[in-house]
Amino acid sequence: MTDKPPRIPAMNELLDACADHDLDCYPREACRRACEMALNTVRNARASGDLQAGINDSFWLEVQGHLEVLPQVQMCKVINATGVVLHTNLGRAQWSEEAQMAAASASAVVMCEIDAETGGRGKRDGAVCDLLAQLTGAEAGLPVNNNAATVLLVAAALGKGRKVVVARSELVEIGGSYRMPEVIAAAGAEMVSVGTTNRAHLKDFAEALKDPEVACVMRIHPSNFVMQGFTAEPEMHELSALCKEHGVPLYYDLGSGVLHGAALNGLEDEHPVRAMLNAGCDLVSFSGDKLLGGPQAGLIVGAAPLIAQLRSNMLTRCLRLDKTILAGVEATLRLHLLGEESAVSRIPALNQLSESADDIKSRAEAFVEQINAQGFVITSELVECQGRVGSGASPIKDLPSYGAALTHATLDAKELARVMRVNKPHVFGRMQDEKVVFDLRTISDDECAVILDMLRRLFSAV
Repeated sequence: MTDKPPRIPAMNELLDACADHDLDCYPREACRRACEMALNTVRNARASGDLQAGINDSFWLEVQGHLEVLPQVQMCKVINATGVVLHTNLGRAQWSEEAQMAAASASAVVMCEIDAETGGRGKRDGAVCDLLAQLTGAEAGLPVNNNAATVLLVAAALGKGRKVVVARSELVEIGGSYRMPEVIAAAGAEMVSVGTTNRAHLKDFAEALKDPEVACVMRIHPSNFVMQGFTAEPEMHELSALCKEHGVPLYYDLGSGVLHGAALNGLEDEHPVRAMLNAGCDLVSFSGDKLLGGPQAGLIVGAAPLIAQLRSNMLTRCLRLDKTILAGVEATLRLHLLGEESAVSRIPALNQLSESADDIKSRAEAFVEQINAQGFVITSELVECQGRVGSGASPIKDLPSYGAALTHATLDAKELARVMRVNKPHVFGRMQDEKVVFDLRTISDDECAVILDMLRRLFSAV
């Protein structure tokens, strides 16, 4: 005779029993959610044939585990070993120490929007606006919460109820189904596309600008793709002259935005912000968390009257940065103000982009030797890698690099990669030739030591 499955107590009984397992220090509702998740495990076990699964020590350990993770935030620190410098899924640019300290300081009570001299209301983003102007040569600047927001704001402030001209080849879609035509429509403007999929000429823009309802011409830097072959687009200075002839502002959504690029690898196709302003763009926008190397932000620079028009639009209040991000952006801009050498040495993303393949190879060789000298149940070998800038910057440019390829005695590469991701510290590498590869371009020497400690804990032979 088959034994009946043990009775599952009512939820109130389980909640009362939490005290017997020293879990009554947690809120009752949190205990309820934890018990429900553990009960799902019991039910799934019974559905799989384990009819004796019930409320036992294993159940209470699972409840305890669910409760213990309550204070832990999802965005915990990880090590980026993928070789993609600006990895969108890993939060893009790693902040400099200066930016981290500034943001931490700003989490306290700070002079966010007040004048110390008069005690009256101050300008929240005044320092950032001044720094943007100094760094780019623009008349004025304005920060909002991301670069997608800048497109929405420009279209709404300049084009609402009127028309915005865009080349058909630049009607891009980026991550999250963010489509340029839909953004322009959401801003209340009518989009007018000119040219063809692969070619747009100055005469196409000239024809569109005959319409007095045109309020703005937008140029959109393509993200995550490159159009090659039989293509054409007008030079920026030519388009600028045409727009000025018609009294219509020219706005360039630059995307990544390079301030310093001479020492950085893989950025040959990225246009510097200052160069685009010098070419005649009235407004240029770019991201804070890409090639600037700081927090997420959308940074707009250009003609003072147009910036004032953007600032007066009600969307600007909706899109403003919080005090901690604003502090991080300011600290990042100040590093750039000190010059390219300072920015490259102190901003992690720029430092990683500046490192030569030969220097990376030397570090990778040392890392491989350290791993193999430990007597782990994994072996390592030096391999050539091809990294990327990431986040849509220079999408077809490879970054030559070197890494450590790991092989486990019994685990296949997929399972080994999973083990490395789920343990702490979480290490995200990539798969290459059925091996887990850690690309040293995106791993610091300090992080190499942390990875070695984790390998020692997980894979020591003894």
